[in-house]
Amino acid sequence: MHHSRLWATVCLWILALETASLVRAEEGMFPMSELGRMNLKERGFQLSSQELFSAGQTCLVDGICRVNGCTGSFVSPDGLIITNHHCAFEAIQNASTTQNDLLTNGFVAKNRMEEIPSPGYTVRITQGFEDISGQVLSVVQPNMSFLERTKAIDKRRKELEREAEAKNAGMRAEVAEMFVGKTYVLFLYTYLKDVRLVFAPPQSIGNFGGEIDNWEWPRHTGDFSFMRAYTAPDGSSADYSPNNVPFKPKRFVKVNPKGVDENDLVFLLGYPGRTVRHKTVSFLEYEQKVRLPMIVDSYAWQIETMEKQGAKDRRVAIQHSARSKSLANVEKRSRGQLLGLQRTDILAKKKEEEKKLQAFIESNQDRATNEGTTLAKIADVYAEMTENTPFEIHLRELRTACRSLSFAFTLLDAATERQKGDLDRETPYMDRNFDQTSKQLLLDVKDLDVPTDRILFDGMLQKLATHKKTQEIGLLKNATQSDQARSAETDKLFAGSKMRDEDFVRSCLKMTPTELVATGDTALLWISELYPLLTAHRDLDKKREGELSKLYGTWMDVKQSALRQDFVPDANGTLRLTHGRVRGYSPSDALYKKPITTVQGILEKTTGKEPFDAPQRLLDLAAKREASPFDHPKLQRIPVAILYSTDTTGGNSGSPVFNASGELVGVNFDRTFEATINDFAWNDGYSRSIGVDIRYVLWVTGTVYSGQHLLKEMGVPAP
Repeated sequence: MHHSRLWATVCLWILALETASLVRAEEGMFPMSELGRMNLKERGFQLSSQELFSAGQTCLVDGICRVNGCTGSFVSPDGLIITNHHCAFEAIQNASTTQNDLLTNGFVAKNRMEEIPSPGYTVRITQGFEDISGQVLSVVQPNMSFLERTKAIDKRRKELEREAEAKNAGMRAEVAEMFVGKTYVLFLYTYLKDVRLVFAPPQSIGNFGGEIDNWEWPRHTGDFSFMRAYTAPDGSSADYSPNNVPFKPKRFVKVNPKGVDENDLVFLLGYPGRTVRHKTVSFLEYEQKVRLPMIVDSYAWQIETMEKQGAKDRRVAIQHSARSKSLANVEKRSRGQLLGLQRTDILAKKKEEEKKLQAFIESNQDRATNEGTTLAKIADVYAEMTENTPFEIHLRELRTACRSLSFAFTLLDAATERQKGDLDRETPYMDRNFDQTSKQLLLDVKDLDVPTDRILFDGMLQKLATHKKTQEIGLLKNATQSDQARSAETDKLFAGSKMRDEDFVRSCLKMTPTELVATGDTALLWISELYPLLTAHRDLDKKREGELSKLYGTWMDVKQSALRQDFVPDANGTLRLTHGRVRGYSPSDALYKKPITTVQGILEKTTGKEPFDAPQRLLDLAAKREASPFDHPKLQRIPVAILYSTDTTGGNSGSPVFNASGELVGVNFDRTFEATINDFAWNDGYSRSIGVDIRYVLWVTGTVYSGQHLLKEMGVPAP
């Protein structure tokens, strides 16, 4: 094509894309730095950007927190937090026994003394942020290998975090990569380590519908729980102590018991995990052909194994519950993403976009020389991963699915890394993180069921036996050469391992690598032989990360030059805002799903058998149809869940759903099955998020159970 004609085509394409971006104006998980540019009033907000977030000033963000990997909201001046039931699930599980099964029966703390400590839980509140891209990238040198590049950036991020924490006593600092290979932002957090369980409905409410309804609409799930954050008496962050006092947030969120109605504006503040919307076609093809199918296969098998073992013994079912629920969530999401990649035109649109971006590059000789092979080089990395990932995933799953090997790896890895300087260690083993890593390990040890672990170990060896590379590794080759050899290795591993012994594991946390091997524990011996291979693969991942980081940084420069506009960075676990409307959708021809469900749906769905086994006390009250201040005025029933067109992903679990005035009207907990593709692309037609209506929260807490004192604490009149 003639040069001028090519450029004219590219210009028309740019204009078309810019016009399309106006149509899709509601897409986006907006960082706090973007709020001032959003014209919030025009979008329907009744709050200014400064009222939402303003560093050094009290604002709505002060009432939002991160609860482990989820989001929560402070709903009282005494540190009371509302989040999802599935976010508090591990705390509920850890406090449950066969004699006192909180998962089945629920829990209400009648006073502060009855609140249950939740080891392993932390709370963070964003205090401020600063772009430090130049400081991070200053360590990158032209002659570095890709592995050296990743390690240099990683070490520099740790240095800057340590410097920030030294300047801000008691706070937590985290450097987040915003645009891959290009921009880095330092976030400062208040960091609280004493978190306690306050109220949890029974699982038959908090997980009503189970995995059948997971990622589906309509929903009737009361996915909420209350926790509380505590500090030392002087207000400083502290580990659990009976002398600690409730945390006093700068701001808490006002609960609006009137809720919302169809078409109302809603917005969320939260900590969405990961999206990959700026990745290329070669990445999506790798996901579709390799990684996602393997995750679905492996996780489905692990879940089935744990469920079969748990069906024999309630104690074992409780032990498996948190892990099984987590795996099931990822497995179904992955299935939805696979289906979405097949059904939607995301790949076709991406291919067309990349074709035109490549044309833009080649329309200028300098660009063609410097950037012409960028797309091809990215594709080369994913081609290499496509070839090698199947073996790598099964090797990783051997270590993670078999909990005995997982614990042994953590112990040996910690002992090895702790011999290095603090900034050279893997992140979990740095001084600032090691206490939390150790606590989580000891919590996980309590949930080890050896008969289940035997099955998982044996099954992963069978999967590894299908790979040629397995035959190049002595230990794996010997263990997989026959059914008899595999069975003998399984017997040997579990006869000689004490990974189920909490005292033994605790003592191992103080040992050197040599001392660990000298214990003769068979799981530690297995891991010590595989350790060089496992760490080599970790370095290989870092090499790929370094190469892709550099290439994607260049690719984003190309997109920004071509489109002459800025982009919202992919989600990365940092604080974001998203907004939309309470709105139904049409998932298929001639089918429309309304955006609000009620307790009538619980009555219709209940079978008396799990997972549709709502508690009788709830069913009785719902069937009476007595007037309640929490009724929806139009539907004349208690609303249960709401559907809205916000842009969310994992990590938004527990995010507060606000009305236009910034009042709490719901708690986000899921997306529709069609919206599992959100991580790759957002679409107003199918991207819908799901929250539990605040009126159902208040009704269940104050009317169905004895939680009127919690409503009073939130400033809501008890019915």
